[in-house]
Amino acid sequence: MKTWRTSSYTGNENNCVEVAMTSAIADIRDTKDRSGGELTFSTSAFGAFLTEAKSGRAAHQ
Repeated sequence: MKTWRTSSYTGNENNCVEVAMTSAIADIRDTKDRSGGELTFSTSAFGAFLTEAKSGRAAHQ
């Protein structure tokens, strides 16, 4: 069974994504449509995405 985590920035509106991670993969789903499917990434790819998102560089491309 996956343990899903939601960002602390989500608030009461559930307008965010949830992440379930293992040592090898990161699954992402929409908090508003939990049965709508998941995106699966390697943890290294997801880590690279988070690094870019936190740096602000991805917003300008």
